[in-house]
This record gives sequence, structure tokens and C-alpha cells, in this order.
Amino acid sequence: MQLTAAVSFLTILQEESVSIHTYSHSFLHIILQNLEHRDAGVSNAWLETLLAVIELLPKESIRHEILNPLVSKAQLSQTLQSRLVSCKILGKLANKFEAHIIKREILPLVKSLCQDVEYEVRSCMCRQLEHIAQGIGTELTKNVVLPELVELARDEGSSVRLAAFETLVNLLEMFDADDRSQTVLPLVKSFCEKSFKVDESILVSLSFHLGKLCNGLYGIFTPEQHLRFLEFYKKLCTLGLQQENGHNDNQIQLQTLEQEKKYISVRKNCAYNFPAMIVFVDPKNFHLELYSTFFCLCHDPEVPVRYTMAIGLYEVAKLLDSDVYVIHKELVTLLQDDSLEVLDALINHLPEILELMTTGGENSGSESKLLTVPDLIPALTTAEQRAATSLKWRIHEKLLQKYACLPHIISSDQIYYRFLHRMLTIIMTNNVLPVQKAAARTLCVYLRYNRKQEQRHEVIQKLIEQLGQGKSYWNRLRFLDTCEFIMELFSKSFFCKYFFLPVLELTHDPVANVRMKLCYLLPKVKSTLKVPTDKHLLQQLELCIRKLLCQEKDKDVLTIVKRTVLELDRMEISADAFQKRFYENDLLDQDKEREEQLLLEMEQLEKEKQQNEGRSNSVSDKVFEKKRRDSKTSTLAKSISLSVSGSSSSASTSKEGKKSKLVRSQSFSTQALHPKYGNIDKCSNKSSATGYASIPGVGKGSMLPFSDDSFRTRSSNTSGTVVFSSSANVAASSRNTANSVDQKNNGTKDNQSRKMSLKNRKSNS
Repeated sequence: MQLTAAVSFLTILQEESVSIHTYSHSFLHIILQNLEHRDAGVSNAWLETLLAVIELLPKESIRHEILNPLVSKAQLSQTLQSRLVSCKILGKLANKFEAHIIKREILPLVKSLCQDVEYEVRSCMCRQLEHIAQGIGTELTKNVVLPELVELARDEGSSVRLAAFETLVNLLEMFDADDRSQTVLPLVKSFCEKSFKVDESILVSLSFHLGKLCNGLYGIFTPEQHLRFLEFYKKLCTLGLQQENGHNDNQIQLQTLEQEKKYISVRKNCAYNFPAMIVFVDPKNFHLELYSTFFCLCHDPEVPVRYTMAIGLYEVAKLLDSDVYVIHKELVTLLQDDSLEVLDALINHLPEILELMTTGGENSGSESKLLTVPDLIPALTTAEQRAATSLKWRIHEKLLQKYACLPHIISSDQIYYRFLHRMLTIIMTNNVLPVQKAAARTLCVYLRYNRKQEQRHEVIQKLIEQLGQGKSYWNRLRFLDTCEFIMELFSKSFFCKYFFLPVLELTHDPVANVRMKLCYLLPKVKSTLKVPTDKHLLQQLELCIRKLLCQEKDKDVLTIVKRTVLELDRMEISADAFQKRFYENDLLDQDKEREEQLLLEMEQLEKEKQQNEGRSNSVSDKVFEKKRRDSKTSTLAKSISLSVSGSSSSASTSKEGKKSKLVRSQSFSTQALHPKYGNIDKCSNKSSATGYASIPGVGKGSMLPFSDDSFRTRSSNTSGTVVFSSSANVAASSRNTANSVDQKNNGTKDNQSRKMSLKNRKSNS
């Protein structure tokens, strides 16, 4: 009753059910009376209500109803509970009044309670000094609050010293450089020195505030002090891990269970403060100063420590910027951690971390970026498999949702071979609906950014055959879920091209649940149509709806069909041209369609580039082989021509004739094997027109076989680029050799054949 009444009284004021004057007169005194209830839980509930009410009450009401009675409630003669309540109320009142009122009426009570005989009161009042300092300003804080904190920091009660230390850390910004160097720094050094030897009670709090403390005092540290605080932090990071060279240190006593819990808390706080310590040492010095500590914390034997490191890894990656590749191994380690809690903490910012891993290291060179992929992909697949085999399906669902970022991280082929088919398997085999839907959406994202049309068609075919036409009705339901994601991620034309008709086929499904889900989806399906381009699909849709209305026997499905028909009738189909009412949607759809077309064009360009590279490599190989054969062929032609000229000296009339034949044979062999020295097309056209090579001083019949073979080889290439195969070169050389030998051995027969051919031509003419 008391707890409910405390909440109700606050609700009345927050909702302004009555005026402020009425509330102060009727409700406030009841709240004040119950502050000293004998039950501590009831008393705290009314105190929380009063502290919330103080924020909404006017100053005059607070001063007369709360502040004036508080003077007597804070006296030593009052009960401990009354004085504790007074401390908390004073901390709240400090922000409601001007500095001069606080100085005159509140600070005397504060000093009195700071000197209270009970350590609980001193500790409670010490924690309120932060709020009081914010209300009185910097000058009064330096003159009044700081001396009280220094005295409380030397208090005999450990809880009082702890409260003083934490308040000092929180008020660092309000102290100037002199106060920090002359007053705060000596106190902090004293706390650090005593934390291991004398007062371990402050160790957990010290480890929690160390990052804030080091950065708050950074400007006044000497290099020696800077190094000392860094070494102190490193020592805290390994506190409780007293194993050196594989055995325990015998000089250290066996730790109690309570000590172990405390040391785990200390290391956990060190993990929490790790990003702040990177700022303290400068990210440029991370590898030299803090990497070993980072490694130890990521491999800590306790789950809470690794969990905290996983939470803060994104902050660490942002701070390292271009040096983020340094922590790649630790990312892989945390992805493969035995605890799913660590994995759960890591995947909250996994897309951002992976993006920094692949783009943040641009200044460090491409080699470090390429090294990230081989280790990263197995770690990602291992993490997904571990989440899949556990009973914590929410972690698996979240992991699959985060994996949708991979198209921006790794290549399309890597996704296709390592992740895409895995998503399809999860859709078909997993028993948890949210996990199946997460896998379906991620698969659609992978399909959206796939770079190869052949792979896209394969995946689309599998979706239609294994899901849309699957034997299990559960798979067919997941096909409809997948189609929803496709309509969200792809353009309207893409859906109509590949999925519109397979979806309509499910109107004949034997399971009522499938037909029912399809009916809910039909308005979205109709919204993908454009008139007049998709007029035939619209007719198919209307035909299917008519069949459902006429043939449906299930009452529930028929009810939904009738409701869907009314909704479809009210819908307007967008036209091919832009319309004002559909402008934004059409614009988004046009962007999606443009991106899909761009993927096709990029794929075509990549294919052409690969073909050109392959052609250039083959051409270069053939050119090298051709040059090698040229050298052999020209040498052979020279030797044969010389022998022919030497043996047929009796048949030749002069030395000039022999020289001209030798020159002509060499020129023809060169022209046949090196088309770049002449216009091949012109020569081939001319030879085909006349039937022989028009060369002055040479008989037509003697050169006709050679010219026909050589030019036939050249004219066979229609692309304009002459490429000779090795067999053609060999054939050409053999023909040259055969002609030379005939000229040597059958010179008389050649002359006779020429005469006969001339007579025949004359007679024909």
C-alpha cells in the first residue's frame, strides 16, 4: 500500500491532476511524514518520490515546506536515518537555488554532515558534494568543497575514502591546473600506492575510474609520471593471473574466492577503460605500448573480461583508424570465442568494425588489407555455425542480420561460395521462424549485390524449385517471405520477371495456410505491376483471384480472399511514366533498376576485359612463335635459293636474273610471314582479281601457285588482324622449298610449260 501510494502521489503531480498550490497543501506534508517510516524500503520509496517532486515544485514551496524543516532534521540529535535523508535532499536542493542562498543556508548544513560521527553519513554527504559543487560554481568549490574532499580522502572509514576518491575524479573538470597538480595528483598517487598494500577496497573503483583519471590529469603529468600510471594500468590488467613460465608463483598465497571475484572485476574495469588508455598513450604508440595488454585482455580466461573487450572493440577500431589492421587477429579470436556471450557482444557493431578493417587501413598499404580476408571468412563461418548449434536462437538471428553487410566487405564470389548457399540451407532446415526470416533477408541482400548473372539465375532457380515448389508447405511459406524481401530490395521489373508467376502458382497450393498467406501478399504483388508493360501479368493476377473466389472451399481463406479483393479494387497501379502520387516510390524503384542494370553492364565489361586479356596473351605467344619460325624460315630460304642459283647457272642468261629471283623469293617469304610490312587486303584483292601476283619481269604461271597459297592464308582472317598458325607457316615454307627444288631440277620443263600455257591462252583469245 505504501509503495503504491508513493508512486501514485508522484503520478498526480506529473499529470497535473491538481494545481501546484493544492498539491503542496494536500500531498506534500504526507510525503514528508513518511520519510521516517520504520521500514527502510517504504522510507526509500517516499524519498524517491520527494526527490522527483522537488524537480517540479516552485522555489517558494520548496523553501518553506522542505528547506526550513531540514535544518532541524540534519542535527546530530536526530536519528541516523533522518540525517541520511537530509544528505540526499541537500544534494537535490543545490540545483534549485542561487549560489548566495546555497552559501548562506545549505553549505553550513553540508559541512556539519561531512563532520558527522557516523561514517555512513559522512560517506553519503561526500557523494552529494558533486551536485553541490555544480550548484555553487567553481570559486566556492575550490574554497569550500575541495578542502572537505581532501579531509574525507584521509578518513578512517574505507567507504568514506572511496566516496571522496570517486567525487574527486568526477569534479576534475572544475579544478584548475594548480589544484590538480598540487592537491589532486598527490591524493591520486597516494590512493594508487595504498591500493595494493594497505587498502584493497579501493582497487575496484580505482580500476574503473583510471581511464578518466589519466586523461583528466594528462596535461600535468611529467614523462616519468605518465609512464608510471601506464605501468600501473598494465599491472591491473594482469591482476590475479599470477602464472609465469607455466607455473604459479609460490610466494603469492592462495587466493580466496572473494579475491578472485575482485580481481576479475578489476580486469573487467581495465577492459572497459582500454579505449581511454589508447587516447592516453596516443593511437600512434598503440602497437608499442598497449598491444601486448590488448592481447592479454582478449585472451583473458574469464568471460566477463572478454565480453567487455568485445563491447569496446568498435571504439578501439575507431581510435586506431589507419592502424586498425593491427587488431585483426584479435577480432578473429573473439569471433571464435567459446562463449556465445562474447560473440553476442561483438556482433552489435560487427558491420562497422568490418568496414573499418577493410577501409580504415588504406594508408597502411594494400598488403595489410589483403591479409584480412583469408582469416576473416573462416572465422565468420565458424561463428555462424556455433550460433546455429546452440539453443540461443536470438544470437543466431542477430548474427544473420549483421552478415547482410558482407557484400560491402568481401567479394561477390566469396559470398556466393561461402555464405549464400548456407543461407538457403538455414531457410530450409532451421526450425526457428525468426532465424529463417533473417537468413532469407540476408540471402536476398547477397543476391542483390551478386556480380555474376549466371550465379543469380542459379540462386533464383533454387529459390523457385526448392522453396516455391518444395514438398514441405513450410518451405513454400518461406518462399512467400523471401518474395516480400525481394519486393523490398529489388526493382519492380526484377520481381515481375522472375517471381511474379511462381508466386501466383501458389493459388493452387493444397495447404490452406499457404493460400492464406498468399492472399495477404497479393496487394504487394499487384503494386509491382506497371501499365501497360505488365498488362498480361495483371490479367494473370485477376484470373487467379477469380479462381480463388469460385473454387476456394476453406472458409477462413475465402474470407481473406474477399477482403483482399476489396483492397485490390481500391489500389491504383502505377504507370510506366512518373506520376505525382507515386513519385517517391517510382524514383526509388528507378534507382534500384538502374543499379541492377549497372551490375549487368559491369559484368559484361569484366567479361570483355578478361577476353581481351586472354586474346592479348595468346597473340603475344603466337607473335613470339612466329618470329622464331621466321628466323628459321628465312635462313632456310636463303640457303635453298643460293643452292638453286649455283646449280642452274647454265639455264640463266645473266647474274642479274639470278639475283632478281633470289630477291623476289625473299621478298615473298617476308611478305607472307610479316603482313605488317604491306597492305594485305589490297594484295589479296588484287591477286583474287587477276589470279596471279603482278610483279614486273616475272612470268605469271611460275608464281601462280605460290601467290595463291600465300594470299589464301592471309585472306582467311576476316577481323583485319592477321594471325598465322604454326601449320600454315610450315606449309608455306614447304611450298617455298618445293618450288625452289623444281626450279633446280626441272628448268627445261618449266620453260616448256610456260610456252604451252602462252599458246593455250593465245588460242583461247
